[in-house]
Amino acid sequence: MSTTTGTTRPTATRETGSLIGSDKVEGTNVYRSNGEKVGSIERVMIDKRSGKVAYAVMSFGGFLGIGEDYYPLPWSLLTYNERLGGYEVNISEQQLKGAPKYGTHESWDWSDTRRQKTVSDYYQVPYGS
Repeated sequence: MSTTTGTTRPTATRETGSLIGSDKVEGTNVYRSNGEKVGSIERVMIDKRSGKVAYAVMSFGGFLGIGEDYYPLPWSLLTYNERLGGYEVNISEQQLKGAPKYGTHESWDWSDTRRQKTVSDYYQVPYGS
């Protein structure tokens, strides 16, 4: 049986056992492995050519969306944790403080491949993974 949302779209098409719609990922909490909430997923960035999710942009800090910072995280760092009901990432407080980020009133030029490489290098994952 399929349920509907306020826009009368079937929710069954938004999530299966192994697939999830991007609109259901956005807003999902991100935790450390100890269960401490780090932030939440603001958006996902999908590689146009491969069709794979390249980055999750995690929002962190601020109050009611004011003063938040946005952290591009390579998707390969995130693991869905059913017990937590969110994504798990092993990033220390110190790593997060030094991580590439941008603020609410700043822009992040995703077409600048140097920025993408900086993020990959910071988290020590192969560029483009």
